[in-house]
Amino acid sequence: MPGLLYLVATPIGNLEDITYRAVRALKEADIIACEDTRQTRKLLNHYGIDKPAISYHDHNEAGRSEELAARLRAGAVVALVSDAGTPLVSDPGYRLVKAAIESGVPVQPVPGASAVLAALAASGLPTDAFHFGGFLPHKPGQRAKALEALAGEEATLVFYEAPHRILEALEAIEQTLGPRPVVVARELTKIHEEFLRGTAAEIRAQLAPRDSVKGEITLLIGKAIAPPPDETPVTEAVEALMRGGAPRMDAIKQVARRRGLSKREVYDQLLAAKE
Repeated sequence: MPGLLYLVATPIGNLEDITYRAVRALKEADIIACEDTRQTRKLLNHYGIDKPAISYHDHNEAGRSEELAARLRAGAVVALVSDAGTPLVSDPGYRLVKAAIESGVPVQPVPGASAVLAALAASGLPTDAFHFGGFLPHKPGQRAKALEALAGEEATLVFYEAPHRILEALEAIEQTLGPRPVVVARELTKIHEEFLRGTAAEIRAQLAPRDSVKGEITLLIGKAIAPPPDETPVTEAVEALMRGGAPRMDAIKQVARRRGLSKREVYDQLLAAKE
């Protein structure tokens, strides 16, 4: 009879941020697979859980997944955890979950702490829709392209970022997306928890003078700030573009696009103004 794979969310900082069910699942497991056994052992010791733990990280994920899948097929109960938060969210685990499903082994999520949701809820940015992009690319060109591709996203953007790259990331946001509302959530649930709010340039100005920026960082970017509506009559707007050298049809297209109108609607208003 196949075993069971638990995906157990663990605290992102404060060790009290764990559910009763998560503690029970860890106690029931035959083996606990974790990114760093030393880090997870601190949590297990805190809750008096004496179970064997093995490493499961980016460098051994392929081979370890096969080993754990074999144990699951043989009836073992395996709990997968990351160093902090929910497994598989910018952490290894996909291969193991896929192997378990293909082997007919039940996979049960045990929800709990998540830096993404904690930062989003306290950010003050819209929460009705959000896009989680993991870590931004390290290289400047790739980072700029990634941000440009999301420029029109009608949602709050959420990323993880390393502390030694946060100033570069904020500069890229400023250059690529302009003065949008930005939030840097640092060291969530820990003693030195901090939320910095403002534009990318304003937050960068606060962080730049520090000797160093430390801790886990969740970076949030608000939606584009809509410009105030253009109250200039359509006729004047078209004529202004034409005086600037734009052909009449191009001027009509530009005014239509800026105001969310069709070309026919703009053309009809020009005709009505002439009459």
